[in-house]
Amino acid sequence: MEKLDTHSPDLTEQNIDKIVELFPSVVTESIDADGNPARALDFDLLRQELSDHVIDGPQERYQLDWPGKRAALFAANAPVAKTLRPVRDESVDFDTTKNLFIEGDNLEALKLLQEPYLGKVKLIYIDPPYNTGNDFVYADKFATSSAEELRRSGQVSEDGVPLVTNSNANGRYHSDWLSMMFPRLKLARNLLTDDGVLVVSIDENEHANLVNLGTEVFGTDAYVGEIVLKNSSRSDQRYISMQHEYIVFFVKNKTANPGEWLEKKGGARPDLLRLRGVPEEVR
Repeated sequence: MEKLDTHSPDLTEQNIDKIVELFPSVVTESIDADGNPARALDFDLLRQELSDHVIDGPQERYQLDWPGKRAALFAANAPVAKTLRPVRDESVDFDTTKNLFIEGDNLEALKLLQEPYLGKVKLIYIDPPYNTGNDFVYADKFATSSAEELRRSGQVSEDGVPLVTNSNANGRYHSDWLSMMFPRLKLARNLLTDDGVLVVSIDENEHANLVNLGTEVFGTDAYVGEIVLKNSSRSDQRYISMQHEYIVFFVKNKTANPGEWLEKKGGARPDLLRLRGVPEEVR
């Protein structure tokens, strides 16, 4: 005998699912009445997503946080009063080519591509600036001096007195890089198709932060793995020599992209496989 469902649909959970689909970064964890972790919405971040100015509202929660995060979120949503201009004289087969090369600030370019390419891009490959710890991580408005960032993040007093240990390994060393990447990843996600893939090259300095940032922007299930590359060895480093770089993969929707990326390469040994649907430069 078939049992009848005596419960009405959980409309709250359905509404949360709809919000999560639009804004995966607002999902966080809370503690339920029994003391167990449970899915929850970060309403402060949701308000920021729907606001045209930076808002405050600190609240204890599980999240990736850094000085300047709210400003970076605002920068992702803020419109730009610019347009793309074709340069026919420097183009090749302008009217017939199916290729497009855009020169300019990539954050502004990503915003200008939102309307014509929203949800239409199959794969995005990013090779961002690696964080080497210099005074300026990236030449945009997120770049600040070391002294300014240390004061903003509370690592030194107004008089320059250190308030925490090992300040050079924290603060702007990571914060500026995260603020630079955050809006770009959010805009890149908008451009991807439901089965789209984001591929990012990175070295060991920001590898962990990239994975955490990608899962916040794309959702906790978005990170699907990475390819580790051996680069040149260095004998002048202390502790353990950094000898690897990483190609990190995120998917927009695991339901639409179940990960059937492996296929046998014709004429090769049965144990040799190649990635299907992934550009040659990241295979």
